[in-house]
Amino acid sequence: MSTTPTIVLVHGAFADASSFAPVVSELIDEGLSVVVPALPNRSLIGDSAYIASVVRQIAGPVLLVGHSYGGAVITVAGLETNVVGLVYLAAYAPDQGESIGELQSRFPDSDLASALVYQPFSQPGQDDGTDVYVEVEQFPAVLAAGVDHQLARVLAVSQRPLAAAAFGEKATTAAWRTKPSWGLVATADHAINPDVERFGYTRAFMTVREVDSSHLVMLAEPKTVVELIREAIRATTI
Repeated sequence: MSTTPTIVLVHGAFADASSFAPVVSELIDEGLSVVVPALPNRSLIGDSAYIASVVRQIAGPVLLVGHSYGGAVITVAGLETNVVGLVYLAAYAPDQGESIGELQSRFPDSDLASALVYQPFSQPGQDDGTDVYVEVEQFPAVLAAGVDHQLARVLAVSQRPLAAAAFGEKATTAAWRTKPSWGLVATADHAINPDVERFGYTRAFMTVREVDSSHLVMLAEPKTVVELIREAIRATTI
């Protein structure tokens, strides 16, 4: 009897679990088991530990799918023993000892760099932290071209920010070194330079696919995302 992995979808910065809605709908309609946790977006190490704890509570194999910053998270959390594969969607794939800031610095900045807004937040008993957002008026063009305009406007004012400290934290491991991996490049991405995606995927010897899409590829091109997940499922079902 075959065992199909549970699909754990990990969102990135400036988004939340609902950004996977069209993908989740298709996967559930196919009878697949799906979990979409709410990522804290506070620190790479802390966020990875949280996703790892979610994975450990799932009986059976798990396919981890990470979008954007979520790719860095699954790179660390993917070392859990029941993770059978990794799927990267317009995502960072850092190496062990590398931060997403260092990975990104290898290539020219995207349009995102000039669209970021920084706001302090309180941490009881600690120094204030800094949250990073995308400027609301620029959000649709930078992250969500090809997404319904009304939806993009809603996403722009309901962002889940990323703590600035996460950009400089180094990945403590790189699960793609030992787990089969797939990567989707969004060739019209204005948030992450597509060459950052290509470099990370190629370095990891992933199975790489490309699609003419903006950064929020799971909303702009959900069928392409679902097909890549299906491909990974077929390869990891035992």
